[in-house]
Amino acid sequence: MVRPRWIAMLLLCLVVAGVFAWLGQWQLGRAIDTAPVQKSTSEQVKPIADVVKPGEYLDDRLVGQKVAVDGDWVAGDFIVVSSRYNDGVEGYWVTGQLRLKDTATPTSLAVAVGWTPDRAKADAVASALNASSGGARLTGRLISDEGPIVPDPNGDPLELTRMSPAALLSRWHDVQGLDVYRPYLTSATPLGGLQAISSPAPDERQGVNWLNLFYAAEWAVFAGFAFYLWYRLAKDAWEKEVEELEELSAGVDERGV
Repeated sequence: MVRPRWIAMLLLCLVVAGVFAWLGQWQLGRAIDTAPVQKSTSEQVKPIADVVKPGEYLDDRLVGQKVAVDGDWVAGDFIVVSSRYNDGVEGYWVTGQLRLKDTATPTSLAVAVGWTPDRAKADAVASALNASSGGARLTGRLISDEGPIVPDPNGDPLELTRMSPAALLSRWHDVQGLDVYRPYLTSATPLGGLQAISSPAPDERQGVNWLNLFYAAEWAVFAGFAFYLWYRLAKDAWEKEVEELEELSAGVDERGV
């Protein structure tokens, strides 16, 4: 393998593998550059009806979309949800039922109106809001339903630890014939002296062209194959030479005998 011709072939393989590696890097760059993602529109406030319909699941691409809603609070339906985190600090949300205006059928949206680390304050704010009603024009981010869970058998059966409009619906009043949005809204403006809910803009992800990514992997395989081919050819030639030497040595021994 250290003979001049095999060293020359190794150098040729290095050149070929380098070309393949460059092509693979080029394809890898195109896998990202040729599939740009359109700039997110999540920060553009849209009417909720333009984003999702009542009863529909929220598309993953629309999670965090800012929307505007106009409605009336339903008195008695402000409920505390626990296990809510604001910038890593555990606390509580106060949530309410907002009955939207200008809808063909009665339609409601679950709204988280603020956060506090103090359970007593959360209960006090919910009680104060339940004692009144009124209209509200809100903006906030639309978030997917977390889904209900089975309550802890050793805990309070009325304790809510998930932000689930389906679970809240079972506690709301006047729900006969009601349409409900599956996602919920985190209000940009807190109520009742609560703190604003930390709800940052969703991350923008870079698009990937999977076909170009596959081509990049192919070029890497080709580069590896170039070295393997050199190795097999050199090894086969070496084994052949060893075999010929063994045959020659065996022939000399037989003549000597």
